[in-house]
Amino acid sequence: MAEVIDIVGLQQVAGKRVGGFSLGMGQRLGVASALLGNPQTVVLDEPVNGLDPEGVLWMRTMLKDLAADGHTVFVSSHLMSEMAQTATRLVVVGRGRLIADTTVDEFIAQASHHSVTVRTPEAARLRDLLRGSVSTVITVTTAQPDVLEIDGLTAEHIGSIAWQNHMPIFELTVRQASLEEAFMTLTSDSVEYRSTDNTDTAAVAA
Repeated sequence: MAEVIDIVGLQQVAGKRVGGFSLGMGQRLGVASALLGNPQTVVLDEPVNGLDPEGVLWMRTMLKDLAADGHTVFVSSHLMSEMAQTATRLVVVGRGRLIADTTVDEFIAQASHHSVTVRTPEAARLRDLLRGSVSTVITVTTAQPDVLEIDGLTAEHIGSIAWQNHMPIFELTVRQASLEEAFMTLTSDSVEYRSTDNTDTAAVAA
């Protein structure tokens, strides 16, 4: 019960009718009700809806704590940025069809390939060295005179080639799709209305 008191904040709501609660406070009350009895499995639909940044952080931390304590927590949400920080496993359903049941990292890997951004004052020389270092096809594009975007090689391989040839490297960044980008790619066939940003597809985090 102490945890429920912390969730709702009795001093803030004492003497008030539930119908007069803000959206965020209503969310807190709903979560408090769901946790009464310390259930083994908790199912929440868009739990951060209406919460301020502090409330969102509190909700995220509480859900992780529940999972760490052995509870099974299901969260249904369209907020991919929040799922990326909260979920360990995703179940993605679109238009009644199961699209994915996997970890967040595996889901992102399905939708994207890694590319590497390299910044060096010897970009042209590094580009030639990299193309001559492997037999497979790689793609090297020059975004700026001192920046290379490289597909097909790992950051370790690129860094080793640069080090062996005494080349200064000011940036070596691995780029992969965000969860939102991966979600849009893998659910593209399940979008019912393409003229708006809304879809009939949801992610469930477990």
